[in-house]
Amino acid sequence: MTDKTEKEGSKTWSSRSVGAPWQHRFFYFLIALGGRHIAYLFLYPVVLYYLLLRPDQRRKSRYYLERRFPDRKGFAALSDSFHMIMSLSRSLVDRALVGICGPEILQTEFPEGKRLADLAAAGDGLIILTTHVGCWQAAMIYLAKLKRPVHMLMQQDEGDIDRHYFEHSGRENPYRVIDPTGFLGGTLEMVAALNSGAIVCIMGDRRMGAETNSLAINFLGAPVQFPVAAWKLAAVTDTPLAVLFPLKTGPDSYRIELAQVIKIPQHDARPLDRLTPYLTRYVRCLEDLCAKEPYQFFNFYDMWEE
Repeated sequence: MTDKTEKEGSKTWSSRSVGAPWQHRFFYFLIALGGRHIAYLFLYPVVLYYLLLRPDQRRKSRYYLERRFPDRKGFAALSDSFHMIMSLSRSLVDRALVGICGPEILQTEFPEGKRLADLAAAGDGLIILTTHVGCWQAAMIYLAKLKRPVHMLMQQDEGDIDRHYFEHSGRENPYRVIDPTGFLGGTLEMVAALNSGAIVCIMGDRRMGAETNSLAINFLGAPVQFPVAAWKLAAVTDTPLAVLFPLKTGPDSYRIELAQVIKIPQHDARPLDRLTPYLTRYVRCLEDLCAKEPYQFFNFYDMWEE
């Protein structure tokens, strides 16, 4: 059970898992049999296999780690890759754990939960900017308490075998999925949702579309093309944008950090470069997180050379 990584032979991000179907079923069985403890135990041989015997997969961890730890070589670099792949693998187990055993299996704290609840209750719509950090399912469960419809801009490649947490329980998807590859990238659906007072969740660290819909911001010492859809949408609809990081703090515990709440004036929607200061605030938050929790930012493709 490893990350959704770049497509073979390219540096383009893909949502498809590198794990085989039987591997996923095996871990789902372990979780149903013995919960987190037995599944975590079996992760060690799996992670060591990908680390030592699959250099192509190990190399994918190095794009980010070589920028986060530029002076690490040899065993230290190998150790970094092990910790990052293990951290990701545990988050995938946790995602399945929530669906198979129920959301109460994880202890999730949200110190600023009331602030987010107040933003949602205002009825003006709310954009939640997500990132490939920690286990997002820990935060998604909390969103049910906001008592607002939740729409997710989400791409799932054909043939992707990863299950979302609600699929394990046989329940219907509690969130409305908006396809970013659809008409106008799903913009009309997102605008309609925000105008109705709903919540829209958008990933902030993956560009899915033309480069003209992104801005280059320095991240860990070099420019990266970050998507601007969420920021432009926030300006056009006059909707607040909240940056959330759900971080693993213990074997069965998470803490959701509300890193920023950003309000963008409508006059800054155009031209595109007027969004740069707001997007930079998010990138600096991400850099701070990488400094504190280097193995919880799950980047497995070369976003600097994309």
